[in-house]
Amino acid sequence: MSQAIAPETLRRVRGVQAITVAWMSTEAAISLAAAWRAGSPALVAFGGDSAIELASAVVVLWRFSASSEHVERKAARIAGTLLFALAACVIVASLVALLGYSQPKPTVLGIAILVAAAMLMPLLAREKRRLSAQTASAALRADAAESAVCGYMALIALLGLLTNTVWHIGWADPAAALLTIPLILREGWEAVRGKPCTCG
Repeated sequence: MSQAIAPETLRRVRGVQAITVAWMSTEAAISLAAAWRAGSPALVAFGGDSAIELASAVVVLWRFSASSEHVERKAARIAGTLLFALAACVIVASLVALLGYSQPKPTVLGIAILVAAAMLMPLLAREKRRLSAQTASAALRADAAESAVCGYMALIALLGLLTNTVWHIGWADPAAALLTIPLILREGWEAVRGKPCTCG
């Protein structure tokens, strides 16, 4: 990278990524366990998103342990590729549900982890976008996008689980999840192109 990063900014980036790694490890484990027990495609997609964001957070943490244009470009490409993988995960899980191959059951554990994620992920995404602007890091921008998408997916999955629990409308969550695909693909493409966040 051509611009020097202030030590305080570097510490903040590493701190935010360490928090992300810890939370995403917990979130992925709980949501996938709940998905297994409830047979919920929405939770499978959400758990897959959590695992992908965990990998992305590790990649960005690695990127900020080094300081070179090569490392930044490679980390940005990896993070962007993970966003494309996330889009594929959402599409597959949604189609499985829409075609009627699964009938999810209510899950209190799943609802609890979705509520927590819906509150935490937007805060992490906002801080990562701010730090991406300060560091001109496309990799961090992509990771911010994944945090934001995780928050959206938590809300969508939560709405789907609650709708299915209360009104027994099983197609609501996969249909809504498909609406996140354009956002995911756009952010993935911008990350692969190496475009940092310009927001402040």
